[in-house]
Amino acid sequence: MTDPAHEVGPARARWTHLALRVKDIDASIDWYTEYTPMTLLDRREDADGFGAWLGMDDMVEHPFILVVAQFLEGHDPFAAAPNAVLGPFAHLGIEMTAKDDVDAMAERGREGGYLTMPPTMMPAPIGYICMLRDPDGNTIEYSWDQGVYTTVRDTWGDAQS
Repeated sequence: MTDPAHEVGPARARWTHLALRVKDIDASIDWYTEYTPMTLLDRREDADGFGAWLGMDDMVEHPFILVVAQFLEGHDPFAAAPNAVLGPFAHLGIEMTAKDDVDAMAERGREGGYLTMPPTMMPAPIGYICMLRDPDGNTIEYSWDQGVYTTVRDTWGDAQS
């Protein structure tokens, strides 16, 4: 058996990340740090390419990160598979604190050429949303009043770990 390389781990199995293959890691890092509340956690480079972890710096107890990877030509272990993107329905979802925040993000996205769905009030439980596309075409949804926090608290309460 191999000894663990890290001293800290989850107390039980946890949802920890979503990984995306990207064409330009610098463009992806710049986009996600500009258009989401994520910050760069780690960046790596090896003979196969580049990788980066982005996440929310206040999620220390239960981290969830976005992994982006750019493989060098001839080093992509998934090269035979099409580079699938999240969209048009598959998406990353970010809940905003106010309706005006969705409008502001839509305007920033419009100015940057990334807006794919303007702010729209959708039927419950979706709420008020807009959608942007990242440089690789993945869809990011910005929502307000979606009810995720209420539903989690009503169903699971303050469950620990």
